[in-house]
Amino acid sequence: MAKEINLPARMVPGRLEAGCDEAGRGPLAGSVFAAAVILPEDFHHPLLNDSKKMTEKERDILRPIIESEAISWAVEEVTAAEIDELNILWASVTGMQRAVRRLSVKPEFLLVDGNKFRPFDGIPYQTVVHGDATYASIAAASVLAKTWRDEYMRRIAKEFPEYGWDRNMGYPTREHIDAIKAFGYTPYHRKSFHPKELEPTLFDNI
Repeated sequence: MAKEINLPARMVPGRLEAGCDEAGRGPLAGSVFAAAVILPEDFHHPLLNDSKKMTEKERDILRPIIESEAISWAVEEVTAAEIDELNILWASVTGMQRAVRRLSVKPEFLLVDGNKFRPFDGIPYQTVVHGDATYASIAAASVLAKTWRDEYMRRIAKEFPEYGWDRNMGYPTREHIDAIKAFGYTPYHRKSFHPKELEPTLFDNI
């Protein structure tokens, strides 16, 4: 039997904390999605963990639970064009900030996955490397960001089925790279970075 995960919902008991995370930093195509989640202090679910360590089925089970039981939650999209303008790191930070601003309850503190963030709105914060495997609120944000992004990728895959986005979610798989070589780039592709093997024909088809 798998060991039950029991992540603390908050860093400091009694403080209204929002966990923040993103999904989609590494793909060649598609938006990055970011989420902010304020969980009740006593929230617990045995499946909740870093979304990358969970199965798709587990994430799909947890998403409606998080959305119904969270004190507040929000998900924001940052498009490929914005990623090209800001770079992927600051696009991710921008997405998390947008999500925090959309929360119906203003948090007293932010727990941010990773090691980079920017002060904003006067809300103190703490970056946490591997935060999605450390605090339940960050893990919950990672689940929402991942499931919302996967949904979006399946939707845009119907526009451009040649690239297999419903399977590779825009990541640089062999299938995706071969499709770019054969069919060129789409408006959903990020123009600011690309695999080295695509450099000789960089954006020839845009």
